[in-house]
Amino acid sequence: MAIKPATPKGTRDFSATEIAKRNYIRGVLQSTFEYFGFQPIETPSFERLETLTGVYGEEGDRLVFKILNSGEKVKKADTEALASGAYQKFSRSLSEKALRYDLTVPFARYVAQHQNELTFPFRRYQIQPVWRADRPQHGRFQEFYQCDADIVGDRSLWQEVEVLALYDKAFSDLKIEGVSLKVNHRKILAGIAGKLGAEERLIDFTIALDKLDKIGKEGVFEELKSKGFNAGALQLLEELLSLQGTASEQLDVLKSILADQPEGIKGIEELEFIFNQFNDNALHSVQLNFDLTLARGLHYYTGMIVEVSAPANIKMGSIGGGGRYDDLTATFGLNNMSGIGISFGFERIYLVMEELHLFPEELLPGTEVLFANFGSLAASTAYSYVSKLRKLNCSSELYPSESKLKKQLGYANQKGIQKVVLIGEEEIKQKTFILKDMKLGNQTTHPLADLISILT
Repeated sequence: MAIKPATPKGTRDFSATEIAKRNYIRGVLQSTFEYFGFQPIETPSFERLETLTGVYGEEGDRLVFKILNSGEKVKKADTEALASGAYQKFSRSLSEKALRYDLTVPFARYVAQHQNELTFPFRRYQIQPVWRADRPQHGRFQEFYQCDADIVGDRSLWQEVEVLALYDKAFSDLKIEGVSLKVNHRKILAGIAGKLGAEERLIDFTIALDKLDKIGKEGVFEELKSKGFNAGALQLLEELLSLQGTASEQLDVLKSILADQPEGIKGIEELEFIFNQFNDNALHSVQLNFDLTLARGLHYYTGMIVEVSAPANIKMGSIGGGGRYDDLTATFGLNNMSGIGISFGFERIYLVMEELHLFPEELLPGTEVLFANFGSLAASTAYSYVSKLRKLNCSSELYPSESKLKKQLGYANQKGIQKVVLIGEEEIKQKTFILKDMKLGNQTTHPLADLISILT
């Protein structure tokens, strides 16, 4: 019985046209990264399981694609854990590797492993696929590309300004207008948690707050109630979430509210510096906004956090995000290595550009000249010219078999080949060739000796 042709759930095939568009985005981003002094690296598609677990939070860990052990290692599976219902322990005994969930954690491992070979602060960019066992939906896949840029080895707030300026430049180069950068600070969130009397439950607080767009304010409050947040704390949070005005105005109000929270005040001061420097120096192709509801659930963020929103007229989730992480490399034994990183949502940026018709019209490189096939002797002559044209960087091909001319011209039309060369036995005798212009629909006869000069 024939197998039904289908891609696995959450994955896609790409046509030549789609690849050309994806390469265009990749090329623009690579140029922008390098314009800012970032260098490329690549890491393996899979890592040791212990590298990828325990840093994304409980929800993130569930989305890691684990690779089952094979061969003799299967026999080492912990069947006692299975029998006792310890399914997570059993699962770990079946797998020692996993597909990478993002590019940040493998990068932290890379820095720790190659620290003696790097010059710090180290600026790296990386464009590679990642995998997540997430529920596929519009703009969300189980296999997709990420584009990351990170600076490690320096705690200066100028690095925050740099990555925001990088976003500004990249979206300007991609000609996507109306992009919004929403920023917040984990220290401000820690200050709020302290004000709510929940210093020890910062993670519970940020995980719930991060769901605001998905489950609404009521849903967030219900989740916080279930985590032990009292009515007084939720009332204060209600007031905080209703803050309005410019970034400067909101931060001034927060200074008053968090006056007794040193960590929160530190976060406010850092954001004030970042806003001032960005506003003074940026291209302003993007809008920088303060958003107190932004939490970003990943546990490793410790400072400024940012999320990128698509233009308002496009129905799309986040198209990028990132933030400061001070302790990530400590997981791999490398302490005091602060870093900041941002990610571009490659797949969603593609969808945005497609919807806004922002791709250049001529992207797909195609065959410039097709030589018709009129049989063995003529084909041999034609192919000698194909080889000569290729050496001169003129994309050429010979139709592979002798067929009716109508079929060969139809092939040229379908592939968008504008020039077709006809060299039959009669042309060989007369030392001429016929050049058919598929766009104009006319044809002209020329000396065979002039073929190369005419076509190049």
